[in-house]
Amino acid sequence: MTHVADRWGMNPAYFWMWDRRPDNPVKVDDNGVFHVYGYAECVEVYGDPKTYSSNIEALFFGEAEEGEALSEGALSAADPPKHTKMRKLVSRAFTPRMVAGLEPQITKITHELLDAAADKDRLDLIEDLAYPMPLIVIAEMLGVPHSDRGLFKEWVDKIVTAAGEVTVESTDKQRTDEDVAAAMGQVPEMMNYLREHIAERRRKPREDLFTKLVEAEIDGFRLSEAAIAVFARELLMAGHLTTSATLGNTLLCLDAHPEQMARLRANPDLAPGVIEESLRFLGPFVASIRATVADTELAGVKIPKGRLVRLWLSAANRDERQFERPHVFDPDRDPNPHLGFGRGIHFCIGAPLARLEGRIGTNVLLERFPKVRTDPDNPHEFTAMEEVLLASKLPLLVN
Repeated sequence: MTHVADRWGMNPAYFWMWDRRPDNPVKVDDNGVFHVYGYAECVEVYGDPKTYSSNIEALFFGEAEEGEALSEGALSAADPPKHTKMRKLVSRAFTPRMVAGLEPQITKITHELLDAAADKDRLDLIEDLAYPMPLIVIAEMLGVPHSDRGLFKEWVDKIVTAAGEVTVESTDKQRTDEDVAAAMGQVPEMMNYLREHIAERRRKPREDLFTKLVEAEIDGFRLSEAAIAVFARELLMAGHLTTSATLGNTLLCLDAHPEQMARLRANPDLAPGVIEESLRFLGPFVASIRATVADTELAGVKIPKGRLVRLWLSAANRDERQFERPHVFDPDRDPNPHLGFGRGIHFCIGAPLARLEGRIGTNVLLERFPKVRTDPDNPHEFTAMEEVLLASKLPLLVN
């Protein structure tokens, strides 16, 4: 019998995400890294930022001087109280209402991208839709010129490549400062570009996200230019990766479960449930990382201060203690408290956008192509990134 991970071309290290689970919910490896596989244990870590810090850079390189950290201003790498203040400010600008208002534009962009690929014998879901669509949407949200979309793609490509080669656990490998900086999203030309646009919005406000971020204020506190640039960078990276992976992984789930694809074709209103179950069953984020800032204990395992803790979200989303029939793809699952977007104070701020883009992209694809299936003679491929399950190539037969 072919294992589902074999069928989808997974790294054998990911097999346990489906039905080959570890013996314990928390284990330590030979390098002293603690791996968390259980749902309740992941939720516990997410709920205790005082013990489990998001500032991984400080663990490896020490506390940096103000303004010198590679992750300076990044929501994903900040702990309270700084994170609390920054998130409130960003939330003033990046609202669910604003995201919901993007639906007509996202639909238009999706159709335009599929129009451009209409004359091909086959469709590559990643190249033709899942990769460019979120980049275009985010660029338009920020208010950057259409002519600069190619620059955004170049920068994101560079960061993704670097992130696949430089991991937080590879401290013994030869890496240049430039490699590490790129892996953390610090591409100088991109950051300079973003800062120039931010400075311009201070002089000449517009109706775009850059302007909203510049104008956001709470009790006299505003986001710095550096913080806005870093948030825009995170939005580009996380927004692109999350949506690309969600679209690709949803199609893989539907392809492996044709009865569910038929149901969705017959009733597009089922799309939200399909997206949520795809986020659980084959979520975009395989793992999340924290660093302990105090001695602690998790599931009976003692974890010293200053250790790396890797939360295997895809394993937690298959935990039999939390989900009935966890290895069954069931879009009717209710409730579905998956960890596809994390949990707690660091719950993905772009989740509403990723859900919206995933729903629109999936429904438009099925609407336009009566027959969509993976190509058995041209298998898909996944990226080499450890934390993200993202197809880099997903050829489809559409007729």
